[in-house]
Amino acid sequence: MTPTLGYNRAMAVPPPTRRERIAWTLYDFANSGYTTVVLTAVFNAYFVGVVAPGAGFDGGTATLLWTLAVGAANALVLLSAPLLGAIADHGAHKKRYLVVSSLGCILGTVALGQVGPGDVWLGMTLVILATYLFAAGENLIAAFLPELAPQAGMGRLSGYGWAVGYLGGLSVLALCLAYVRHAQAQGLTAADYVPGTLYITAAAFALGALPTFLWLRERAVPSPTPPGGLFRAGLDRLRDTWGHARRHRDLFRLLSAIAVYHCGINTVIVLAAVFAQAVLGFTTEDSILLILVVNVTAAAGAFVFGHLQDRIGSVRTLVVTLVIWIAAVAAAILVETRAQFWWVANAVGIALGASQSAGRALVGQFSPPARAGEFFGLWGLAVKLSAIVGPVTYGLVNHFTGGDHRIALLSTLAFFVAGLILLRGVDEARGERVAREEAARDAAG
Repeated sequence: MTPTLGYNRAMAVPPPTRRERIAWTLYDFANSGYTTVVLTAVFNAYFVGVVAPGAGFDGGTATLLWTLAVGAANALVLLSAPLLGAIADHGAHKKRYLVVSSLGCILGTVALGQVGPGDVWLGMTLVILATYLFAAGENLIAAFLPELAPQAGMGRLSGYGWAVGYLGGLSVLALCLAYVRHAQAQGLTAADYVPGTLYITAAAFALGALPTFLWLRERAVPSPTPPGGLFRAGLDRLRDTWGHARRHRDLFRLLSAIAVYHCGINTVIVLAAVFAQAVLGFTTEDSILLILVVNVTAAAGAFVFGHLQDRIGSVRTLVVTLVIWIAAVAAAILVETRAQFWWVANAVGIALGASQSAGRALVGQFSPPARAGEFFGLWGLAVKLSAIVGPVTYGLVNHFTGGDHRIALLSTLAFFVAGLILLRGVDEARGERVAREEAARDAAG
């Protein structure tokens, strides 16, 4: 795959190398452990089941506190992501900011290992900081995609990244599972062994991200900084984008759909283990095994649908994945046994990998290279808005229904249905054409 990109006057001439594309995908491998261990499989259930009860909170309130912490982190991203992306584009700082945010998340994960029973406010504060930095890095690494692949190949490269990412999450969870089993054999409790899983996660992130830090190049060169500095430059770029919102109507329609259906995705990511433990009696070990298997199916979904996406189109691929999501969540509401939930979880895995890969690639298809950081900042805004609304909606419904997770899951189902309806208004060919035209104008100077 040799991308032919419309490098503009702000872009360096050397084309991307195979090694750089590998380095880009390896970042997904590196940071996925944070999502799987902290937000999905271990620390979330530990916070709800051990940390909050240690301070006297009941199960419904503990779930609400967890969703509020995750919501607060994503609110910070919501407020800052587009501006941070615009500043990174203007000053050619994507890689610099990526390194800083990654190191911050790694240190925050280590600090979470100090959270014990009753340390509710410390745990919430650290989750907010670490999750914010994780999300900032996620947006920045995505902004390199238009520089590394042509429009016709973004689905495949994005799919490779998500597939490798799920394998990374799988690897970290496997290490954590081995550690948990060893600790349990020694008679240790969750308060004793959960910190060890966080240290494993931080170490895997640090080691896995090294190739990205060493090999991925910042191709952009800084634009002249106006008198107001980079902050003013970032605001000016955002103002220009919003002023041309009608021209980028397919991008903004897509972002609206992403914001809605990601409410469902983020709810599942953050609360799947909580649902499994509260409704079906899963243990920490059971939850880790479940997420291990889901990571395998998610990697397969990202890989297969990434190739399919380049054949049938990104919008059609997203439609298929949202239909799978709707069927899987509807089934989850009705399950009565662990065996049934395992089938549902694997369907969720396929849809999870495919939908995340397809959405990221489609934003890349609609993004001129010179505005990739800014447009992926808007993508981050949409995704993180959903990470507030979805889990907090679930938490509120769960709280006011006395801890009824099945009723709360109905709100998650509604988000997927609404996202599917919104997606129908996106014209993929028109969005790509607008991106090419804007890239050509940039190249002409």
